[in-house]
Amino acid sequence: MQKFLIGSVALSGLLAGGAMAAEKIVVVTSFPEDMTSVIEKAFEGAHPDYDIEILNKSTSSGVKYVQEIAKANTADIFWASAPDAFEVLKAEGRLAKIAPNVQGIPDKIGAYPMNDADGHYFGFAASGYGIMWNDRYIKANDLEPAREWADLEKPEYFGHVGMSAPSRSGTTHLTVETVLQGEGWDKGWADWKWMGGNFASVTERSFGVPDGVNTGSFGFGIVIDFFAFSSKASGFPVEFAYPKVTALVPANIGVITNAPNEKGAVTFVEYLLSPEGQKVLFDPAIMRLPVNPAVYADAPEGLPNPFEDKSIGAAVKFDVDKSGARYYVVSSLFDVMITYRLDDLKAAVKAVHEAEAKHADGSNAEAAALIQQARALIEAMPITEEQSLDPAFTAAFTAVRKEAGDQIEARQAEIEQKWDAMVTENYRKARELADKAAAM
Repeated sequence: MQKFLIGSVALSGLLAGGAMAAEKIVVVTSFPEDMTSVIEKAFEGAHPDYDIEILNKSTSSGVKYVQEIAKANTADIFWASAPDAFEVLKAEGRLAKIAPNVQGIPDKIGAYPMNDADGHYFGFAASGYGIMWNDRYIKANDLEPAREWADLEKPEYFGHVGMSAPSRSGTTHLTVETVLQGEGWDKGWADWKWMGGNFASVTERSFGVPDGVNTGSFGFGIVIDFFAFSSKASGFPVEFAYPKVTALVPANIGVITNAPNEKGAVTFVEYLLSPEGQKVLFDPAIMRLPVNPAVYADAPEGLPNPFEDKSIGAAVKFDVDKSGARYYVVSSLFDVMITYRLDDLKAAVKAVHEAEAKHADGSNAEAAALIQQARALIEAMPITEEQSLDPAFTAAFTAVRKEAGDQIEARQAEIEQKWDAMVTENYRKARELADKAAAM
């Protein structure tokens, strides 16, 4: 009897050990749990010998994490939307070159390469950027849907728009960069400032924007497309539009250099790019655009097919090298000019709106001149596009701040302080000039 009990215990131990023997795959990702949990469950169901461990971080934080652990790497996969973030990691040798066994996926999505030409990262879903709105909210506030970026600059949208900061969200960074590339440096930044002047808030993470629209905290959100599609599939009264100036680029996945479980990581990549894995993207909690054209035969009603609708992203040929080269500079500029000076910007923009409404007929030349000066002050940039791409200048920018008071390198801090002094004074003076014009 004693021998039987000992044998039973030993067998139980073996069974327990077998159950615990699933190989761990550590995934660093910016995607929300609603999405990752569905894919994790599907993958583990198809490959029970593996166990996914998710480390959820914003894209910029994820990049820094991979950089910090490089000497003793403990993570297997980097998984995010922003191709420029992957370019940063690739340039530093942080992503392994792999050759996953995948079929049926084209070389390009629109005019954009689907995968890294050198095999360091791979597109698993297509992403477009645009405007989401809450139908009930806009009806209650007597507003029209905003379908173009310029719509969100109009006075009637003041206080009705939400967005996250590019320093906190890789998808938002892509959106900002898309407008800069599509409209040009000066015009693109002017657009962001006039839209920013209408913001209700700048959210902590990108998924805070669809949450705000879903709940009616604000009526319009600047988002990646799948946030809107999944919200609508979940029953929220929301709609979405791709502005003409937008990009269609792949969201990506790559295996980290010296991954503890490279075999498991490649298996996960292959699953995500297989027809089975691609169809998981149709789950109502995800609603992303697959990169395998064949699976759209099973797509939910209303989900766009970028392989048939060639208009999505056609106006902007996104330059990932340019975006990657100034990744930290663009994020810093946005934070200095908009995120951390939002109240000053909103006050200046509102003053201009009110002055323009007062002198809508254009009969007062002096007032019109003051308004024009105010607009020019708001739109003025502390650096040129050439500077933003100068390696000698961009080398000073090594990090992004999650909060205004976060510590950064001395040179970067010095530059940002100069920018802040400039924009603060410009916004103050713009408001003063606009108020003067309104008083005429």
